[in-house]
Amino acid sequence: MVEILIAPHAGFCFGVRRAINIAEKASLLTQEGRRVFTMGPLIHNPQEVDRLRGKGVEVLSSADGLREGDVVIVRSHGIPPKRERELRRKGLTIMDATCPYVKAVHEAVTQLAKEGYFVVIVGEKDHPEVVGTLGYLEEAGGEGAVVERKEDLREVLGKERVGVVAQTTQNEAFFKEVVGELCLWVKELKVINTICNATSERQEDVYQLAPEVDVMIVVGGRNSGNTRRLYQISLSLNPRTYHVELPDELQPDWFKGVKRVGVTAGASTPDWIIQGVVEKIRELCS
Repeated sequence: MVEILIAPHAGFCFGVRRAINIAEKASLLTQEGRRVFTMGPLIHNPQEVDRLRGKGVEVLSSADGLREGDVVIVRSHGIPPKRERELRRKGLTIMDATCPYVKAVHEAVTQLAKEGYFVVIVGEKDHPEVVGTLGYLEEAGGEGAVVERKEDLREVLGKERVGVVAQTTQNEAFFKEVVGELCLWVKELKVINTICNATSERQEDVYQLAPEVDVMIVVGGRNSGNTRRLYQISLSLNPRTYHVELPDELQPDWFKGVKRVGVTAGASTPDWIIQGVVEKIRELCS
């Protein structure tokens, strides 16, 4: 019989659970004839977004077609303040589901900009959280750069005063690497570690679990940055690591001769998908 070990912190984090609860409450307004939308996916999990769509919470990529009285949920990744003002001017009802940890990043870049630091955001340039954070940096009149790879540091080297923050789901090891490199080249460096506890906990789970099992399964949306990082960390520790969104993606060949399987999931992966994956593993190993 195969042993399945589920990481202690797999699945929804506080911020995602909060966003889902806000969307569930907002969906009740559809019974009053109100239209309810999110600007972009509420979280990075297509299946959970589809579930909410079934409750009347639609996803929009632009504000075109919105009308006064519509309800718009600001997704967990946040949006630039300029964008939020534009929505409010349309007479929309705004429900803010921005993760409190993301708001802390907004406050950090605002503080650093006011103190005159050139701001480095360690994260993915096109990630909605980073786009929103850049909006707050611009609002504060600051200058900065996004560092996604070490090569991106070139435009930062030579700056005298640099402040550093991180996308909340950033890989801790890369964040340390960037900070260490900046220490060698920058005259004054101020670091505000904005990686959230949920990210740290999930990454630490993988560091402990992946080397101890025969196969490691990472569950979550392929558009989820924190899930992709869990997969990358796990793969570096256990070559038999696989990333799936749904149970049906599991392959029987992965589990031949396997005695221990580890399962973890990104912070935007709902429990019902994790449980479905666990059940499918049991089925394939029976």
